[in-house]
Amino acid sequence: MSDSDGKVKYQHTCYRIFCVIVIGDCTITTGLLRRAKKYAFSICFMTYSLRMYSVIKAGLEGNNLLHKKQYEYNGLGLARLIIYNKILNQRNTLNQIRKKTDYLKEGIALLDEYLERLSATDDWNRNTLLGIEGNAAKVYFPRVFENTKWKSRKPRIKFDYINSLLDIGYTILFNFIDCILNVYDFDVYQGVLHTNFYMRKSLVCDLMEPFRPIIDWRVRKGINLGQFKEEDFLVVSNQWQLEYKKSNVYSMIFLEDLLENKECIFLYLRSYYRAFMKGKDASEFPIFDINSNDVVLMEG
Repeated sequence: MSDSDGKVKYQHTCYRIFCVIVIGDCTITTGLLRRAKKYAFSICFMTYSLRMYSVIKAGLEGNNLLHKKQYEYNGLGLARLIIYNKILNQRNTLNQIRKKTDYLKEGIALLDEYLERLSATDDWNRNTLLGIEGNAAKVYFPRVFENTKWKSRKPRIKFDYINSLLDIGYTILFNFIDCILNVYDFDVYQGVLHTNFYMRKSLVCDLMEPFRPIIDWRVRKGINLGQFKEEDFLVVSNQWQLEYKKSNVYSMIFLEDLLENKECIFLYLRSYYRAFMKGKDASEFPIFDINSNDVVLMEG
């Protein structure tokens, strides 16, 4: 990469590149495209709001074996594991709060009970799994946001400024994971937990679940530090919308947290891809541990 004067700003060997992510507008030379093909790295293009609109794949396009395995999979083992991983990280996020009130301790204990229930048997149906996930959310959100005037979690309708913040953070996380899954040539519309709907990227919705607490903790921390302020939002048609001039600042705060965890997110998705291609049991799929920022296998 060079500046307008031709001075090299950043240089890296093509042998060690997995993917290049381009945010915003740019000009790409045919030389880069040839190298992407030769060294088998992909190029993802994202808008300034971090929404992926195109990807040039190298080496993994046309992965029909992966697609075949996706369409044939109809079990609930992976759905259970994803919900387990999400609740585990919710539990550990609550445990990061220094002041342990009785209310907080009660919440941690309840989440531990849900984790034990999920580990106790493999005999589940989708509605029961979603019920446990919903009950865990009712325990988790009032406690992780006990430092605010928390009301309830209502996705996408921008019910208050906290819900609007969560929507912004989750959208950036969604786009980040969508980008990597596209590089591996997953059919992102074929999920294992979320029901398949027209034009809904169900697999992205699935695999972002264990990482949601990263965004939750950033929102809590950002409010405490004064990075996120209620006065930065405008109420338009009963929706709390962030002022346009603040959007880049807020996006960068969330993006910095994701970049700190980018290696874990990549390793998790890579391990998921490898395990899925090998047809492994759900117990051999990866788990993201928010405490250690590491990817491990499920115990038991």
